[in-house]
Amino acid sequence: MKQKLSEIQIIPVKPRDGLVAFASFVLNDSFYVGDIAIHSRLGQEGFRLVYPMRTFRNGARVNIFHPIKKEVAREIERQISEAYQELLLKTAEERKRRGEAND
Repeated sequence: MKQKLSEIQIIPVKPRDGLVAFASFVLNDSFYVGDIAIHSRLGQEGFRLVYPMRTFRNGARVNIFHPIKKEVAREIERQISEAYQELLLKTAEERKRRGEAND
């Protein structure tokens, strides 16, 4: 089952506790998905996605949305990870072109 992600937007953040960016996208030209946290994998290459949850006053936590099929989750993760990697490469190339040092 191929998932079509379009209008992928990646917003980098200052890395903290593994969080490196947030993502949004349109799924299968039908459903907007936003506020997906992109985290680096601890001790591994690649990234993992964390989908939004709502915490109620009583402490109960409820998933707002998330993939329920592993193959769908993997495909979304793959496409978001590729978009994030492309953004990192583009940013590095722009910094190099401007003569800025890497951090």
